[in-house]
Amino acid sequence: MTGAGTNTFLIGHAEVAVLDPGPDYESHYQAILAAGAGRIKWVVVTHTHKDHSPLAARLAAETGAKLMGCVLRPGDEFQDTSFHVDTDIRHGDRLETAEFTLEAVFSPGHVGNHFCYFLHEDALLFAGDHIMDGSTVVILPPSGDMKDYLDSLSVLEKYPATGIAPGHGNLMPDPGKVIDTLRRHRLMREQKVIAGMRKTGPGTIMDFLPTVYDDVDPKVFFYARFSLWAHLLKLERDGLARRIRHDVEFDQERWELLAN
Repeated sequence: MTGAGTNTFLIGHAEVAVLDPGPDYESHYQAILAAGAGRIKWVVVTHTHKDHSPLAARLAAETGAKLMGCVLRPGDEFQDTSFHVDTDIRHGDRLETAEFTLEAVFSPGHVGNHFCYFLHEDALLFAGDHIMDGSTVVILPPSGDMKDYLDSLSVLEKYPATGIAPGHGNLMPDPGKVIDTLRRHRLMREQKVIAGMRKTGPGTIMDFLPTVYDDVDPKVFFYARFSLWAHLLKLERDGLARRIRHDVEFDQERWELLAN
């Protein structure tokens, strides 16, 4: 479970789409069935992390609903292996009913199979784990990618959303401001990575963490390792840093900043 929990959304009245059914908790499962009251026709997921999709297969089997989402190939240790679809959803695909139109927006970054969904009638963007209320999301390489994350923000801001429904936390007004703040935060963190590497010299992620993330509680360093790795991979792609020692443990690889 992430934070206070994963938000599950029921869209529609006569026919209902369940978006991100969440982890396989019995009380939550029963609550979805009660709210759906025999009207659940689709089960849609933003991505297949274990706090978002494990209830999907069970819910579809119980209700006969169609599963919609994308499987990460190859998978990783964070994936819900119970989720399967006959055909992966694609960018621009639409679920159209008499009541609503839900459009899939490919938004890699947090993970490579992430989709947001835009609800046209309400101008509402369901952001999954690309945007969370009260926190920035962890980028999880190798499927997660910092450059993809930033590029996806640029895609999302083109939609005429008036609100964001995140996978965790409360509804968020003013999407343009939210997206701009996230972009600036990531780019400022990138500058801290560069400054930290310049100060520390060649080193590992574990060497850089205390300097780059000196503004966060050390208790979250375990997760911050992944986002720092994502920043380093972006800097490598940008020609600003390089790995000087590979290791089976990503946080023990050695990196150095290139002259610029």
